[in-house]
Amino acid sequence: MSSKTKIVVLHVKELIYTGIFAVLGILFIILLIIMFLPESEDKDTVSTMTQTTINSYIPGVYTTSLILNDNIVEIEVTVDENNINSIRLVNLDEAVTTMYPLIQPSFEELAEQIITNQSLDNITYSDDSKYTSMVLLNAITSSLDKAVKTETEAETDANTDTESENKQ
Repeated sequence: MSSKTKIVVLHVKELIYTGIFAVLGILFIILLIIMFLPESEDKDTVSTMTQTTINSYIPGVYTTSLILNDNIVEIEVTVDENNINSIRLVNLDEAVTTMYPLIQPSFEELAEQIITNQSLDNITYSDDSKYTSMVLLNAITSSLDKAVKTETEAETDANTDTESENKQ
């Protein structure tokens, strides 16, 4: 029997280094997969702004000023007795749109939802423009609060309607 004995010398340091590099390589591949997978949903955040009044407004145009980097941007809300007719940005300077590129698309998205729903309930916005949308929504809410009839005004209108019906 002629068997040749082979002796393998393993250095523990080399085994440890190889194991560490293998684990780091696997973690790196997992990180790349997680980073470059497409996101499933664009709209993740739902605003919890609610309007507690029945749509009863004093007809007119109401504005709220927003100060952004020493520039004043006004949000103008036009309402009639029962509807929100339009919401628009006034005095929107090119410098503001350059410094805040999400302000116009976020505003248009919010305005469309509010006019369609005729309410501030269930307004959604994307995570990308969360804070911009919150600031704009607060300004719109402030403008609408100016237009909302108070309970005493609503009661006065109801009494006036009842008196006019009684006279006829």
